[in-house]
Amino acid sequence: MKPVLQVALDLIQLNRAVVIAKEAVDGGADWVEVGTPLVKSEGADAVRAMRREFPEATIVADVKAMDVGGLEVEIMAKAGADIVTVLGLADDATIEEAVSVGRKYGASVMVDMIRVPDRVARAKEVEKLGARYICLHMGIDSQMKGEEPPIDVLRRMVSETGLPVAVAGGITADTAREYVEAGASAVIVGGGIIKAPDIRSAAATVKKAMAGVEVRSEIAKKYGEEELFEAFSKCSTCNISDAQHKTGIVMGLQPHIKDGARMVGRALTVQTSNGDWAKPVEAIDRAMPGDVIVIDVGGAPMAVWGELATNSAIVMGVRGVVIDGAIRDIDDIRRIGFPAFSRSVVPCAGEAKGYGGIGMEIAVGGQRVRTGDWIIGDENGLVVVPAEHAVEVANRSIDVNERENRTREEIRRGSTLSKVNELAKWEPVK
Repeated sequence: MKPVLQVALDLIQLNRAVVIAKEAVDGGADWVEVGTPLVKSEGADAVRAMRREFPEATIVADVKAMDVGGLEVEIMAKAGADIVTVLGLADDATIEEAVSVGRKYGASVMVDMIRVPDRVARAKEVEKLGARYICLHMGIDSQMKGEEPPIDVLRRMVSETGLPVAVAGGITADTAREYVEAGASAVIVGGGIIKAPDIRSAAATVKKAMAGVEVRSEIAKKYGEEELFEAFSKCSTCNISDAQHKTGIVMGLQPHIKDGARMVGRALTVQTSNGDWAKPVEAIDRAMPGDVIVIDVGGAPMAVWGELATNSAIVMGVRGVVIDGAIRDIDDIRRIGFPAFSRSVVPCAGEAKGYGGIGMEIAVGGQRVRTGDWIIGDENGLVVVPAEHAVEVANRSIDVNERENRTREEIRRGSTLSKVNELAKWEPVK
């Protein structure tokens, strides 16, 4: 079969999903998927709505059946689905029953291989059970950790089974071409289309990529050091706070930055005592370009950083300073444009005595900070991202940012925040 583009409507509001689906189809999407969140939110009515809107399109109901597969296929087929998904982890009997009922009602079964240990072997088994399609799927939560559907497994599935293979999991215009060239019959794209301000253009771009045109999307999901810096620079501390479920917030420190400025970098930690500026200044010489110096003074009132330290830090490529204590020369520091955060501003500094240390775990504004953690600051405040979770948090922060951009576009078109999110509908039942 000629490779098709399947748009995954992983939303919870049906009205929004219909509007987005129309624009995606106008942009070239071939199959319309009623995503799992939408199925759980709106039930079979979501499938019925898509069938009414797109009478000639292939409608996929992504129910991910694990048990009573026959019944779930019947429900969705009667509602208008052409394809219904069943999990590859389900029992053979569940898949067989789903296939049998699908034949009765004119629907095909796509078996989703998410979390299946040996996906190629299972693909061969479900082919014998009567499945019509295989889906090589990397789940959203796995994507956020930087995982991707493996190309080598896709090639083996295509070569060792006779079934069309769909591929899903964080696919963008950057990667769509690669999957088609590896043999994918269906490219499933969710966030790369449905979060875009211009849905039609996003779908068209993916279709071009599938046809062999080399394109580049704005954000890639593979992160090294520079990519992480770029990703965090695109997101506000509000986005990152939402992505971390309100954890990592540094409390009580005030920003001293120019309007719209953002501080992003790796932490180099310092511990010192009231007014002792020796270790903070020594840390400048140990800093790597891109570091943010984070100083624990326990909130003490005498300054441990000023304008001369700031100029030294700039020479070494330091991107900012965070002080759980006092700073001085803030007028000069603002003029220079060096991002700084502190608990207080005073005119007095202490003496260089040399107490404390550099590189140890510290506590700043109620948050644990270790050398190597990511520090992001803007006019809203400060947030700490643990180094081991940086890729996942970067992905989730971008996801938050993209979803807000999509909501902003819908508001611009005349909606309101309450209407976009259907707040009244989703309030707890009393």
